[in-house]
Amino acid sequence: MNMPPVSSVASALNTTLPRIVLASNNPGKLREFSALFAPLGITLIAQGELGVPEAPEPHVTFVENALAKARHASAITGLPALADDSGLCVRALQDAPGVLSARYAQTHGGEKSDAANNTMLLKHLAGIAQRDARYVALLVLVRHRDDPQPVIGEGIWQGEIIDTPRGSNGFGYDAHFLLPDLGKTAAELDAAEKNAVSHRARALRQVLAHLAQG
Repeated sequence: MNMPPVSSVASALNTTLPRIVLASNNPGKLREFSALFAPLGITLIAQGELGVPEAPEPHVTFVENALAKARHASAITGLPALADDSGLCVRALQDAPGVLSARYAQTHGGEKSDAANNTMLLKHLAGIAQRDARYVALLVLVRHRDDPQPVIGEGIWQGEIIDTPRGSNGFGYDAHFLLPDLGKTAAELDAAEKNAVSHRARALRQVLAHLAQG
């Protein structure tokens, strides 16, 4: 799918949000969002730099978790806040791991790590031929803690799960997430390629397009 770069959407945005706190301490997400925000002229500040602890994520939907994290970060810092809740949904597993993607193995008695999560995913897919999957990203931007109209963007990235990992870029399930149209896994894409088509890039474009409309 050919998509314009984030900067082409941002060029229409007369931003009133020069500083935004990113409600995440995930280093992979921080790398991706830093690259995505680089052309925008907006300073993105990781919540950890401002002493914001991680918010609870008790909800069963991406959007509810993202909203809770955004309000939490904005309430503590007094800044606009952007939160992401994202994960992998595998159709054959009734959309698991879903909102539990980052702690999938941990919820089954294992450790919290990308390697353990991938091992658990492949264990649950053993003997299953249907491997369709999608990455989902929900972004929520609140202008202040009590923003009555949060800006919400949703990005979906279709692919399929393969047993043998390929590539050394990315994080999470990227090395097992094959993009049939490209013939590559998400981990075989360089940063620029991934940021042109990823679920987070798609969700961010929706957020920026909404802001550009006023």
